[in-house]
Amino acid sequence: MEKLYMMEERTKIQVLYDASNAIFSQKELPCFQQIQWLKNILDIFEAVDVGIDEFSLHGTPHGLICGHAVSNITYIHIHECDKFSIGVFCFPAGAIFPLHDHPGMTVLSKLLYGSLYVKAYDWLKVEKSSCGIISGVASTVMDGILNAPSETSILFPRSGGNIHSFTALTPCAILDVLSPPYSQYLGRPSTYFSDFPIPSLPGYSMLEEKSLPEDLVVKGAPYLGPPVEVCMY
Repeated sequence: MEKLYMMEERTKIQVLYDASNAIFSQKELPCFQQIQWLKNILDIFEAVDVGIDEFSLHGTPHGLICGHAVSNITYIHIHECDKFSIGVFCFPAGAIFPLHDHPGMTVLSKLLYGSLYVKAYDWLKVEKSSCGIISGVASTVMDGILNAPSETSILFPRSGGNIHSFTALTPCAILDVLSPPYSQYLGRPSTYFSDFPIPSLPGYSMLEEKSLPEDLVVKGAPYLGPPVEVCMY
């Protein structure tokens, strides 16, 4: 009974951290049931659970981030370790996050509010040129609009739309759990791509690596949600 009471007292973000830590810190790869458990936790999240007032244009009496007042793509860092990261991307209407990949990662994304146009691909055939440029043929996994509330999406290293882009149709925010996190040092950089649809093969495109877009600006904002108690062992 005491254990059940303690679980009920935990905030949603603490439950998410605890579950992510349990799943991604184990030696074995997560099984389907574990990923589904994490998805179910994310499915019930709302913006206020991570310190965002999605409707406010100005300061809030509760000290939350004003979702509709965000003027640039903004990342709210919640937690990162070697095994996983948790954070929120906030977008103003019209903002574009260009096509990028998630090398060797499992990613769970929950649209907290707003509407988002998503284009996502998975590789069919990929190669790296002698000068290190990645290119290949990819199949379209999604080319459509997400409206909150919606179910948490899941992408895997080779499936689920590992390469994707976002266009914010309205102010919106995405809560992400990535495992493992990006790391240039460990060979998991974020790579950006241009896509060229193949007219003779509807649903397929050629993707070619490109430089980091000069107009991509991502600002940081403090996390103002409930505190997260981090496991230190």
